[in-house]
Amino acid sequence: MKNQASKHSLLNLNKKKPESLLDGFRVIPQFRLLEIRNLTSTAYILRFDKNNILFKAGQHLTLGLPGDNQLREYSIYSSENDPFLEVLIKEVDQGMVSKRLHLCRPGDFLDAEGPFGFFTLNGEMLHKKHLFIASGTGIAPFHSMAGSNPGLDYTMIHGIRFGNETYDSHFYPDSRYISCVSRENKGKFQGRVTDYIRKYPVSSETLVYLCGNCDMIYEVYDILTEQNFPADQIKTEVYF
Repeated sequence: MKNQASKHSLLNLNKKKPESLLDGFRVIPQFRLLEIRNLTSTAYILRFDKNNILFKAGQHLTLGLPGDNQLREYSIYSSENDPFLEVLIKEVDQGMVSKRLHLCRPGDFLDAEGPFGFFTLNGEMLHKKHLFIASGTGIAPFHSMAGSNPGLDYTMIHGIRFGNETYDSHFYPDSRYISCVSRENKGKFQGRVTDYIRKYPVSSETLVYLCGNCDMIYEVYDILTEQNFPADQIKTEVYF
């Protein structure tokens, strides 16, 4: 994974974010941090007040520290009916926001706006088989989708470098979660998600959702189309 800070949908490049104005100044709502949970030394979950926000699983928020004017985009990790909001964040080496958010403590306040985005499930197609393919923290919107739709028929293919980066894999039924570990001999599959897709072609009746770094998405997209998989059944969300 590179930087979550500049994430956008390949299918929907133009997003307009609503702004509230007070005396000519932009007002950003604040949210109280409830919990911070470390998944690895650099990846963590922030849980904070929901403030009556309604969202669709797969959408994202912009998040930052009060008065900082530095907001970054993070997919919503929590389920639609949870009484709180959660995001999954990985510290970026040169990232100003991800490292500072990691230093927050319960009771601190965060600036957040949203929800935004169109990387969501098609309500008329929930009876179909779904294949979620993620790299790194690109699993976040799929965690929300799976939690918000308990009866959904899905398989999760998660590309990670090391075996400790499975990020709450216990949340998913074992038969639905496949970790593809590229840098050590762990996981259900040793190799990259692209290796897995080449070895196990996707049924043409499946709806495919891709989320993660752009190199993975472009390569998986090319593999699927080379296998004559219908391009109109692929939906993508790119993290740069």
